[in-house]
Amino acid sequence: MNDPQQVNNYDGPVFNAAVSGSQFAWNNETATQNQQLNGAVAPGYEALATLVGELLRQLPGAGLADPEREDAEVAARDVLTQITGPQDPEPGRLRRALNGLRGALAPVATGIAAGTAAGAQEWAQEAIRGLSGLV
Repeated sequence: MNDPQQVNNYDGPVFNAAVSGSQFAWNNETATQNQQLNGAVAPGYEALATLVGELLRQLPGAGLADPEREDAEVAARDVLTQITGPQDPEPGRLRRALNGLRGALAPVATGIAAGTAAGAQEWAQEAIRGLSGLV
């Protein structure tokens, strides 16, 4: 005689292994999530860490569409990962992460990103200048 198959219905995410450093949102219209990387900043990169942290804080108010905002957030976190990791930043990876962040901000800085907030163009231009002058 065969036992009936057990079916589990969950109302939320289910993890079958350890999960660390992740953020999840479900069953909501919008979500704003922040994550702080509080590792030690590599010597000489303190100003860059401050600038990127401020960019992350101001990014939700820039009025970017979700995909563009997410691209900028990922690029900013890549920069922070490089300069707060346990090892010295890898110049090539840091350069690519900075280029990705500048590229994500470029549509705002040039005024071609639709739906950006008032003052966002100047903010993005200043951010790109700051990112270019630090590394």
